[in-house]
Amino acid sequence: MKKTLFAAALFAATAVGATLSLGSPAFAAPVNYKIDPAHTAVAFIVNHVGFSNVIGRFNTVGGDISFDKDAVEKSTVSVTIDTTSVDTNHAKRDDHLRSPDFFNAKEFPKMTFKSTKIEKTGEKTGKLHGDLTMLGVTKPVVLDVTFNKDGVSPASKLETAGFSARGTVKRTEFGMKYGAPAIGDDIQLLIEIEAVKS
Repeated sequence: MKKTLFAAALFAATAVGATLSLGSPAFAAPVNYKIDPAHTAVAFIVNHVGFSNVIGRFNTVGGDISFDKDAVEKSTVSVTIDTTSVDTNHAKRDDHLRSPDFFNAKEFPKMTFKSTKIEKTGEKTGKLHGDLTMLGVTKPVVLDVTFNKDGVSPASKLETAGFSARGTVKRTEFGMKYGAPAIGDDIQLLIEIEAVKS
């Protein structure tokens, strides 16, 4: 009888150990990624005096993502955007956007976003809360995020994770008041990110 009980206890301990070693979701660690600038786009849409919507982007973006697929609320995001890289496919307008009227890129060459909280809203969706700093002003921003996929990219052969994010910010809240409201105050954000495991 004692031998039977000992064997059962040994089997149970071995089974638990095997489960832990295989990576039970409750014990899965976050994976650290670096944003891949070649496959990342941070774009914006702004209304131009009611006639059209101008689409622009920032060509230089970097940052880090710590992603826990099994406990997304434990994930973190940190992004830095080079404001001098603003690009609307029109050189004169881009120079104006870099001026003190808009991004004042000489004094504030960087714009940053740092996550503060993540809420899971669906199997692959969530709300990413964070602090956006622009023109030296920091305001809370919420982005709707979709986790697209993770795995080995057939192109780079590297462990990759992909995300899409959408949101809106009011530029005047950061002190960017030039032309408002004729030039739209609400700025739509369209963000597509691929990040490579570090």
